[in-house]
Amino acid sequence: MKRLGQGEKIDLLIFDMDGVLVDVSQSYRKTIQQTIHIYLQDCLGIRANLISHEEISLFKSVGGFNNDWDLTTGFLLYLLSISKIPPHPKQKTFSSLDSIVLFLRQHLSNFDRRKHLRLKRDHFSSFLEKVKASGGGLRGVRFVLGGSWDGWIYRSGDLDKENLVKRIFQEVYLGEKFASHYHLQPLFYWGKGLYRREKLLIGKEVLSSLRKKMRLGIASGRPRFEAELALKRFGIFPFFDSVLTLDECEEEEVRIWKRTGKKVKLSKPHPYLILKAIHEIGIPDLNCGYIGDVVDDMKAAKAARRKVKILAIGFLSGRGNRKTARDTLAQAGADLIIEKPKDLLQFNLV
Repeated sequence: MKRLGQGEKIDLLIFDMDGVLVDVSQSYRKTIQQTIHIYLQDCLGIRANLISHEEISLFKSVGGFNNDWDLTTGFLLYLLSISKIPPHPKQKTFSSLDSIVLFLRQHLSNFDRRKHLRLKRDHFSSFLEKVKASGGGLRGVRFVLGGSWDGWIYRSGDLDKENLVKRIFQEVYLGEKFASHYHLQPLFYWGKGLYRREKLLIGKEVLSSLRKKMRLGIASGRPRFEAELALKRFGIFPFFDSVLTLDECEEEEVRIWKRTGKKVKLSKPHPYLILKAIHEIGIPDLNCGYIGDVVDDMKAAKAARRKVKILAIGFLSGRGNRKTARDTLAQAGADLIIEKPKDLLQFNLV
């Protein structure tokens, strides 16, 4: 498919949410930090400094970490690999989270964990390069580590029975909304949800101006409840013709599995959500743009180009080291990189 030229009119602009529409530096990023800290300290008895935002960004930049639960798991596996905790590749089966936590605390009580666990920058950078070379994502982490510490990290299944990582993460992010949404009482966190700390990056005035010139959509790795939570809080839901989330990916994955017996992964960098958003608009031969802030966003837009005319747009607003972020997005295939929300208004000026 021919690449969309930068001077051509855009009919549909599709947004990622986190780091593009919404500043998540104090919500999802903080939730990753807190989940890692709680898992290490409360479940494994390991004292560790909080992971920094920069270290999270570096981990995410290797690609394959569109899902923050996976990123949290990958980081935990790495931290265990540099700790005094011995390898344990196979998990035991338990019927409740309480049983898992009790097992972890009892089984690890005799190991020497007196020193604080700290990252060493050179080792961390070398590890991430190996993960990137191995395809990125949780699969890349497990390949580099040989799956040696998988038995200590419970991150699969239901969050009321087996998925300890997701349970902690959701409790921290949703806070007071956790119990009503999941119909479960919190086990690890009783404070206010960190979703409250989110801020809008692209304001209503810019979205309103864009909406007058083109259709707008969203293709996000958030669960639908969390996507709608933000869109409603900020009053921007009406600007978008199509809103697609992790839920749609998982529903289609289940349909494919039932139909073919094959397990597939449709979250970014797979282009499924982008292509589905375009399909939902229902207008043939659209010129599209997809705007995102990380490697997987650019890869997804490039993959979508096999079927549609689309511009991969990198977004830097809210990023720390802009030169590094710009270089990373360019290497991932960004056709255009913008720094401020108002830069979006350059589209369709002719």
